[in-house]
Amino acid sequence: MKTYRHLFFDLDHTLWDFETNANETLEQLFTDYDLARHGLFTLAEFSQRYSEVNHALWRLYQSNKVTQKQLREVRFSRTLTRLGVAEADIPADISARFTDILPYKSAVFPHTHEVLTYLKKKDYRLHLITNGFEDVQRIKLVSSQLAAYFEEVITSEHSGFLKPDPRMFAHALARTGATAPESLMVGDNLECDVLGAYNAGIDQVYFNPAKRRHFAETTYEISSLDELRAFL
Repeated sequence: MKTYRHLFFDLDHTLWDFETNANETLEQLFTDYDLARHGLFTLAEFSQRYSEVNHALWRLYQSNKVTQKQLREVRFSRTLTRLGVAEADIPADISARFTDILPYKSAVFPHTHEVLTYLKKKDYRLHLITNGFEDVQRIKLVSSQLAAYFEEVITSEHSGFLKPDPRMFAHALARTGATAPESLMVGDNLECDVLGAYNAGIDQVYFNPAKRRHFAETTYEISSLDELRAFL
C-alpha cells in the first residue's frame, strides 16, 4: 500500500455539511423576510430552487465565467424571480444576510472529527484546498471546530486559480512543501477534486456519500469518512 504524508481535503460537501447548513440558513431567511406572504412557494420549493440556481452559478464561477461578486449578487434575485416574485419585492440585503449567517453554522459530516483526530495522531499533515471564498471558509472552520486540524488552508482567492486547474494543486504542493507522490486529495467533486488532483499527479479519494453512479477512475472511493481508516 502506498505511503502518504500530506492529505489535502476539500471543505464544502466533504467535511462541512453544506446542504444541512444552507437549508437551516434558508429557513431562517424564509421566516425573517416573511417570504410566505407572497403565496407563491413553500420553504421546500424555495430551498430547492436556490440549490439549483446556486449550483449552476458555482459551475460558471469554477469555469471563470462569473465573478465572486456576480455570484453573490445574482443567486437570490434569480431564485426569487424564478419563483414568481417581482424584482421590486426582492429584499435588497437577502444575499448579504445569507452570507452573514451561513458560515456560523456548524454541521459536519458523520465521523469528521473522529477521523481527523485519528489522522493527526497517525502523524499525517492535513491541509485544506478549497474554491470557497476565503472570508467565509475561515469562519466555517472556526464555527465547526475544524480549524485546529489543518496546517494550511489553500483557497482559490489566495492562489489565483480554481480547482480543477492543475496550477491550484501545484500552488498547494509548493505552499505545504509536499510532493505529488506523497500526497492524497479527498473531495466530493469528480471534476474539481478527483480530475484536478489526477491531472496534477496526485492520488485521489472520491467522497461519494450518496453512492452516485459514475464512470470515473479514482484511486479510492468512500461513502463514509470513517472508511479512510481502511487505507490510512
